[in-house]
Amino acid sequence: MAIQQNAVKAPSLFGNRFLQTILLSNILLQLGIWVRNFSILLYVADKTNNDPYAISLISVVEFAPIFVFSFVGGTFADRWRPKRTMIWCDLLSSVSVFVVLMVIHFGSWQSVFLVTFISAILSQFSQPSGMRLFKQHVPEEQLQQGMALFQSLMAIFMVLGPMLGTFTYSTFGLETSIAVMGVAFLLSALTLVRLPKDKVEQRPAAVKGQFRKEFNEGFRYVWQSPVLRMLGAAFILAGLAVGLAQALGLFIVTERLGKPEEFLQYILMLNGAAMLIGGGIVAVFAKKVAPQLLLAIGMLVGAVCTVVIGYSTNVPLTLVVQFVNGLVFPCIHIGISTMILKWSHESIVGRVNGVLNPMFIGMMVISMSFAGTLKDAYSLVSIYTGAGILFLLGAFVMIPIMSQKVPESSNSTQTV
Repeated sequence: MAIQQNAVKAPSLFGNRFLQTILLSNILLQLGIWVRNFSILLYVADKTNNDPYAISLISVVEFAPIFVFSFVGGTFADRWRPKRTMIWCDLLSSVSVFVVLMVIHFGSWQSVFLVTFISAILSQFSQPSGMRLFKQHVPEEQLQQGMALFQSLMAIFMVLGPMLGTFTYSTFGLETSIAVMGVAFLLSALTLVRLPKDKVEQRPAAVKGQFRKEFNEGFRYVWQSPVLRMLGAAFILAGLAVGLAQALGLFIVTERLGKPEEFLQYILMLNGAAMLIGGGIVAVFAKKVAPQLLLAIGMLVGAVCTVVIGYSTNVPLTLVVQFVNGLVFPCIHIGISTMILKWSHESIVGRVNGVLNPMFIGMMVISMSFAGTLKDAYSLVSIYTGAGILFLLGAFVMIPIMSQKVPESSNSTQTV
């Protein structure tokens, strides 16, 4: 009887109340985040006359909390009730936005950086909580399809986000743009009320209050799992490669293609459109492809595309390769997210995410930091070839775990 019920429920991915709610919440969050990012970028550029230090500080306040709070946020996400955690994070983000908005209104424009910094901190608690809920409420066989839907949503906003942010700031100014973000986070919190009630779990008395022990368990869990350990290595290699490619993308436009800087936005929009299509394709075929293979395919094709982009001086060729690159990039994101969910026990998925996520972001920021120095010493062709090799190594890392089967139950993964 149970098998028959599962067979009936499995196909209705869009009928899943949890997925409907979390997707609507993410649409609101993405709207607020993109309006915030471009409004603050344009405002700081106007205010400082394009000072590179001030503009780079925007990225610092966005990424720094990932290093400081991701490990801690993942641990607390496993200790706290995930639905309540997500609602409170969105509410606190909304409140902080309006508080900062008042400060800006009365003359301290530098506090605009706090808007990004505070919401980035809170997202380190909210995001792993969302992963826990995903693990609880989406059937095992639909996890990869669900991740593909999230990737498609991100791709939509990669195309529309810059236009929305620029339009809002240009038309209404900074204060209205930040207010839009505050309202978006508030509406997201209200939307999350629709989520199923949190499970009331009795925590064993022996581990109550032992935050340090639980914190360390996340690292030990990842290290003891061959799949998660190799995934960490792939994260590091992919982060290094992505950081180099992103940091020097503008020089591909100006030096290799001989186009003005503004041409970069068309490449980014094309890439976002391709990611949207790619996410849809993966959603259709997700059940038939193992996540390790999906990740390896994404990194292998990414390696080839990165090298070709570095060598190409032909605009149509570069655009075609960028489209192909965007088409397969969802394979990397969806493969990684699915592997974290499938090979992590529900009780520790927040900590696993908190351990692995900073590896990618950290390596990306490091390679972005050294990209300028590398460009002074080497040609773009050499640097992009190096980035392609890093992607290729990431694909090879998947080979030892390619035959690993997903545990029949998440409880069958190693204990900590």
